[in-house]
Amino acid sequence: MIYVMATSSTERVMLPDRAARLLTEVLSPAVLVAGVLFAVAWASVESPASALLMGVIAAAAASFLPIAYILYGVRRGAWTDRHVGVRAQRTLPMLVCLGSTACGAVALALAGAPRDLLALIVCMAAALLVATPITLLARWKISIHSLVAAGTAVTFTVVFGWALLFTWPMAAAVGWSRVQLRDHTTAQVLAGALVGACATGLLYPALR
Repeated sequence: MIYVMATSSTERVMLPDRAARLLTEVLSPAVLVAGVLFAVAWASVESPASALLMGVIAAAAASFLPIAYILYGVRRGAWTDRHVGVRAQRTLPMLVCLGSTACGAVALALAGAPRDLLALIVCMAAALLVATPITLLARWKISIHSLVAAGTAVTFTVVFGWALLFTWPMAAAVGWSRVQLRDHTTAQVLAGALVGACATGLLYPALR
């Protein structure tokens, strides 16, 4: 009986961590960035084929290539995990992500991408331009998960209207997961959310 009670107690303690891990993986920056770029491409381009092409260009630059580089680095042992949880290991991943996203903005401009999509990827690059020196120079691990989740929620609201307010609790859940897993402090999560929300809530409407 004592063993059963101890096991049940342990399982209850582990449940929040399991939920947090699931949220961290399912709503990772790579997933959300690709999702919001494809959604905006679909909403701003009349031809499905063109929307797919523009979405692929944007998502490849801002999501697929950076995460492929990170996974390659994990396999080589350059960093500990695909979320690059150790701040000191984030230099190259963040610079690659920033450079790739910026190149994606140039590629979209040359391809004649719709203004909404081009503005969004520029905002993503701008948010990274703020987060990168905070992480690398100030040596403070601002939450990229929270930055992307908040930016995604605000983008969906700006583009598709207030009917998508349900994405805001999603962003809050992502922030909770990062604190629950002890990968970030509450301040780092809030700072990330602020940068992401400002990039898409203030800069994006001004550019689109």
